Amino acid sequence: MRYGGNTPCTEVRTDDGWLIILDAGTGIRELGRDLLQRSNGAPIRGDIFLTHSHWDHIQGIPFFAPIFGRGNHFRIWGSQSLERGVDRVLRDQMSPVVFPVTFEELDATIDFRDLVEGTRTEGTGYEVTAFAVQHPGGALGYRFTEPGDPNGGLVYVSDNELAAHERYGSPSDWKEQMVEFVRGAQVLIHDATYTTEEYDHHRGWGHSTFRDAVELALEAEVGTLVLFHHEPRRTDDQLDTQLAECRAFVKTQGGALQVVAAAEGLSLTL
Repeated sequence: MRYGGNTPCTEVRTDDGWLIILDAGTGIRELGRDLLQRSNGAPIRGDIFLTHSHWDHIQGIPFFAPIFGRGNHFRIWGSQSLERGVDRVLRDQMSPVVFPVTFEELDATIDFRDLVEGTRTEGTGYEVTAFAVQHPGGALGYRFTEPGDPNGGLVYVSDNELAAHERYGSPSDWKEQMVEFVRGAQVLIHDATYTTEEYDHHRGWGHSTFRDAVELALEAEVGTLVLFHHEPRRTDDQLDTQLAECRAFVKTQGGALQVVAAAEGLSLTL
C-alpha cells in the first residue's frame, strides 16, 4: 500500500522538459492521466524505451490514454535482438482476440525505433546508450546522459541477473562490462527482486538480489541506487527491512552510496 503495486513505468524529464518513459507496465495508465492533466490540451510527445517485451513491461500500452489522442506523437524504442520485434508484440496484445481496439485504430502517431547494444543515440536534449543484460529472451539496460557528456546521468536496468548463468551465453567478462556501463552514474535504477535465500530457488530467472544490486552500485561508484522490480509478494514492512539492511551494509563498506527503494510517486533530481 505504501510502495505501490503497478508493474514498471518510470517518467524521466530532460532539462528542457522532453518526456522519456521507461517501460510501459500498468504504471503507465496513471502516468497517462497525469500527462493529460498537465498538457492542458497541448500535444504530448515523447520517447518510450522498452527494456524487453515481457508482459509486465508492455501491458499498460492499451490503457495509456495519450496514445488515443490525435496530435500526440511517441517514438517506441526496443531491441533488434529480442526473440520477436517489439512492434509485433505490441500489435498482438491489441488483437481482437484479447482487446477491443486494435493498434491500427490508435489516433496518436507512433513510430518504432531499433536500438542495439552499444549504440549511442541522440534524442531531444539527451543521449542514450544500450547494454545487453542477462534476462530470459533478452533485455536491454539504458544509460541517459547530457549531450556530449557520457559521464554521470541515469542508468535504468529493470530486469537483470548479475550472477553468471549458462542459459545466457554471456562472455566471460560480461560482469566487468556491466560495471563499466554503470560506472559513475548519478542514479542507478536496478533489479533487486530477491533476497539471497530466495535467489537459490530462482537461478536463471533473470533477476538479482538486494545484495547483488548494492555491490554493483558500490563497485561502479554510483551516487544513488534505487532498488527496483520488487517481488510482488513482498510487503511494505519487508521492503522497509530490506532497505535498512542495504543501507547498513553500505556503512560497513565505508561507501557514500545512497540507497532508496522504488515507490510510486518517488521523485529524484539529477
